Amino acid sequence: MSHDDSATPRQGSPLLGVRAGLGWGLLGVLAFSFTVPLTRVVVGDGAMSPLFVGSGRAVVAAVLAGLALALTRQRAPRGVQWLRVAVVAGGVVLGFPLLTSYALTTASASHGAVVIAVLPAATAAMAVLRGRERPGRAFWVAATLGGVAAVVFALVQGGGGELRPSDLLLLAAVVVCAIGYAEGGLLSRELGSWQTISWALVSASPVMATLTALSIGHHQPTGSWADWAAFGYLAAVSMFLGFFAWYRGLAIGPMAQVSQAQLAQPVMSVCWAALLLHEKVGWTTVLGGAVVVGGALTAVRARVSERRA
Repeated sequence: MSHDDSATPRQGSPLLGVRAGLGWGLLGVLAFSFTVPLTRVVVGDGAMSPLFVGSGRAVVAAVLAGLALALTRQRAPRGVQWLRVAVVAGGVVLGFPLLTSYALTTASASHGAVVIAVLPAATAAMAVLRGRERPGRAFWVAATLGGVAAVVFALVQGGGGELRPSDLLLLAAVVVCAIGYAEGGLLSRELGSWQTISWALVSASPVMATLTALSIGHHQPTGSWADWAAFGYLAAVSMFLGFFAWYRGLAIGPMAQVSQAQLAQPVMSVCWAALLLHEKVGWTTVLGGAVVVGGALTAVRARVSERRA
């Protein structure tokens, strides 16, 4: 790996470049699609506390990231770049893992996957705001409808006419992760794609290590080999290696097309929840997922069309 690995030269057939970008992007999405079901596996039975799962996996990933940065002698961020790295870390390393870990102690994996399905639209909206773009009405209407659909789905499945604490945590996770994704996408143009997530993990490691120590002192983590295997996947793949494939796909591009591969993630997650956790997927989950994904797809495509124009 070198600093230039994330900026793949676009030579040869454009079609082959698009296929390569989509291939790497889909590989990253496939890696991320196991995150929600496996988080449910390790926190659902109480063997591991959500604080340990959310922070501990970041500590393991930070060790891997630190080794990768040291072995390849990457240039460290400079000046205001450190502040931007902190924003990425706050959303992707700290916020999303902890919030989803606590939410999935009570929410099912399929339910969480549908609520989180609004993430692509939220990421696009944050990228628009961060980049000071002025998209048309179609984008904002679609993005808003996607968010409203996610909230309505949570209300309907909750059955009580109000959002449950787990739903509020999931929606908060979407917001902070969208901020981290958008800032990370911009920062990766300067630092490199995998380097950005690596520096974010390393910069957050003191906080995450402290939280991990506190969680172990309060609740000693236990579990079967399957629980620890799931935790290992969350640490090594969901928090680190998955970003290699995802950001490499975005770097090869076209980024607007590759980013749409993320819309397949909630569908995959629901399937894994049914296969691994034997969760029943009812018509509300299918319908809610279709509406949320449809809204996100419309928003992303509206932005792509406007930028092409």
